[in-house]
Amino acid sequence: MEVGRAGLAWAAALLLAALGAQAAAGDFDPYRVLGVGRSSSQADIKKAYKRLAREWHPDKNKDPGAEDKFIQISKAYEILSNEEKRANFDRYGDAGESQGYSQHQHRQFHRFHEGFYFDESFFHFPFNSERRDTSDEKYLLHFSHYINEIVPDSFKKPYLIKITSDWCFSCIHIEPVWKEVAQELEALGAGIGVVHAGYERRLAHHLGAHSTPSLLGLINGKITFFHNAVVRENLRQFVENLLPGNLVEKITDKNYIRFLSNWKKENKPHVLLFDHMPVVPLLYKLTAFAYRDYLSFGYVYVGLQGTEELSSQYNINVYTPTIMIFKEHIDKPADVVQARDMKKQLIDDFLSQNKFLMVARLTNQRLFQELCPVKKSHRQRKHCVVLLTGEGEKFAEAYEAFLAFAVANTKDTLKFVHIYNDRQPDFADALLMDEEKYRGKSAVVILERRNNAGKVAYKTLEEAWQGSKEDNFILLDLLDQLRTDPNLLSSETVLADLNDELAPMFLIRWLYSTLDYLSDCWDSLFHSNWREMMPLLSLLFSALFILFGTVIVQAFSDSSDTRDSPPSEKEETAAKTEKNDASFSKESNRIPKKGFVEVTELTDINYNSNLVRLRPGHMNVVLILSNSTKTALLQKFALEVYTFTGSSSLHFSFLSLDKHREWLEYLLEFAQDAAPIPNQYDKHFLERDYTGYVLALNGHKKYFCLFKPHRSGDEGASPEDYNSSLHAEARGKSSCSPGSRSIKTKLHKLSFWMERLLEGSLQRFYIPSWPALD
Repeated sequence: MEVGRAGLAWAAALLLAALGAQAAAGDFDPYRVLGVGRSSSQADIKKAYKRLAREWHPDKNKDPGAEDKFIQISKAYEILSNEEKRANFDRYGDAGESQGYSQHQHRQFHRFHEGFYFDESFFHFPFNSERRDTSDEKYLLHFSHYINEIVPDSFKKPYLIKITSDWCFSCIHIEPVWKEVAQELEALGAGIGVVHAGYERRLAHHLGAHSTPSLLGLINGKITFFHNAVVRENLRQFVENLLPGNLVEKITDKNYIRFLSNWKKENKPHVLLFDHMPVVPLLYKLTAFAYRDYLSFGYVYVGLQGTEELSSQYNINVYTPTIMIFKEHIDKPADVVQARDMKKQLIDDFLSQNKFLMVARLTNQRLFQELCPVKKSHRQRKHCVVLLTGEGEKFAEAYEAFLAFAVANTKDTLKFVHIYNDRQPDFADALLMDEEKYRGKSAVVILERRNNAGKVAYKTLEEAWQGSKEDNFILLDLLDQLRTDPNLLSSETVLADLNDELAPMFLIRWLYSTLDYLSDCWDSLFHSNWREMMPLLSLLFSALFILFGTVIVQAFSDSSDTRDSPPSEKEETAAKTEKNDASFSKESNRIPKKGFVEVTELTDINYNSNLVRLRPGHMNVVLILSNSTKTALLQKFALEVYTFTGSSSLHFSFLSLDKHREWLEYLLEFAQDAAPIPNQYDKHFLERDYTGYVLALNGHKKYFCLFKPHRSGDEGASPEDYNSSLHAEARGKSSCSPGSRSIKTKLHKLSFWMERLLEGSLQRFYIPSWPALD
């Protein structure tokens, strides 16, 4: 009897909890979140979602609650955009798995007398949240956090990421191993992340995780899945295998001189790690990956035969791990650290203070910006002393004297660097006004960067640098004056970005990219499921079909008909036009080079090359048309712009209004009075006719100029009359109607607009970034 009462009490408690969960879920109203009514159409819901998403996106809105608001907006749109979920919400007040509780309660509890029956939806919210391990809370990832922070950070350290979900019993099984490995790897310098597939479906889908639990590694923005047994050794080895194999070089008595002497070629300090472990510890590999852009690493196994000379020369304690940094002088280290228990924080502090040579060579713009940062205030002034010199023994003496001066006078506010004139000619020419005076000699310049656009203030030593005592006294005196008189740097100039001297050749980069892609495909053949392989297989079979189809068509085509056929009328017209063009004056910079106008369609395939990545100074002139007006508008457009096709900075395209109306309307929002504000009672708003609009798009500077169609005979007409003619035109009235006749005159005066475009007298409408075309 007591057992029965206890069972009834337990069942009642579970029932009350379920009802409480359902009431909590009912507090969320997607209609209220998006600000739409229950009778709103999908178009209204989509428009409201896009407006709110732009307003509350965490990357644009810095409000502390922007991310939570954005999540609510996305969740509301996910419910209302799905007709089934929307119907469930309208019927039960909840779009989740717990909807329809009252409808199905008999089915869920009909076996109560035999044993309490429940499914996952019964415990949908409160119990799942309490069951989740709190140790994973600090590792939880969200989509925006992953894209904006984790992916860029993966170029500095690898990440081990777990995909989990509620009521995943396999996740519970691997939890002890995961917790131990996560704490161990985080202490060594690896990144840890956890994605809850139930709450971050978008991120889980982006990572390619279709089941839970899933473990994956992320390094350099590349994802690799873990496919072995979940034990500590396998996970450690998986993270270690993510790292490149050439991070740390094995050093012995035979190769240490060669290794340390490469500082000049690589323009980096070199680090020697001394330890009694036969293999390179994972801590050192992770450290080498984090600092690979600044330092070169070598590992010395002090217990190995063949390292006695090395250990003796640098007086190494074989029982204590030691790290030495060598810069321009390889006979003695620039800095040393020893510790029995080498921790990551100790290593980071030590290496961060020794990332550069004493007189580093400026080989790229990033290095220049780090060594010579822009001043933030008068108290944070930092000056750079630059030796402009050349390569070879002829300049060795001047460089050695400059290095000795730098070692004796380096300070936190003063950096010494050098540069090769023949490798960075633009940089040298901008600072040396009298090139003949310094030809074949070295020169010293003191400079201060004023802004990120390349503006610098500088002063050049009047005489060439030879490294004499007199040169040292002159330079030291100028540096002393600079501390009290900032106006000593009286000259100003703008420096172009430095060439990247150490960047690999294009062919080598292409080869590495191809090898990485082939490696990914090979790995996918063995580990990926068929759903992940379908895009690759589809691409492969499509390429084979096109290849063999082309061969078969060419084999059966009769080439003789093509050779014997007379030239077409279009070809004759083009030939005549080209002959007439040859008689034009060659001095004009807008002589058409062809007998036709090349107009390409702007699609998502060529969108980046034809607009987003358009070269500076180039513009794309885009005609807006529809399927019904395509032929007429293209003919008129070609006639109007033909005289401007000789300009190499102009490109001509057309955009289909039927496919990309949303893209155009988003762009016109930035133009004054170009896109009217929608009226919810205007049933013709979605039919608004933009055919005949012409946009001149500057992809580099992110602005556009707008040409609106010419309307003949309606100067005194009201906007309502004009709109009615547009709607009549869109419905396809007869050619005798004013709407049909206006198509022929829409591009009237376009040539005058093109003249003003080249003069630069048109109004420009700037946008923050180009929207995606699709």
